[in-house]
Amino acid sequence: MAGFGLPNFGQLTEAFKKAQQIQQDAQKLQEELDAMEIEGSSVDGKASIWLSGNQQPLRVRLAPELLASGQEATEAATLEALQNAYAQSTATMKERMEELTGGLNLPGLGG
Repeated sequence: MAGFGLPNFGQLTEAFKKAQQIQQDAQKLQEELDAMEIEGSSVDGKASIWLSGNQQPLRVRLAPELLASGQEATEAATLEALQNAYAQSTATMKERMEELTGGLNLPGLGG
């Protein structure tokens, strides 16, 4: 069969084992990302938002003095904290996926 451009059986077996290992590692990574709490804060620290490593919202903290400063300031600080948390969470996910794939350029995995 090797004459038809197909890999030998040993190569297929090895590729299958590698694929299974990546799948197991991906499941473990998914669980780790779910368990992470990544905090993003506004520049002044008066608003904080926590996301999981999979960008699931977990918690919000708004300082009383921020709430007293009015709706516009509260909205701006909350958005800033959310953007910060999202950026950190996305970067963490990308970094961990690159570690998992070992630098492989797999479609849809940011590699």
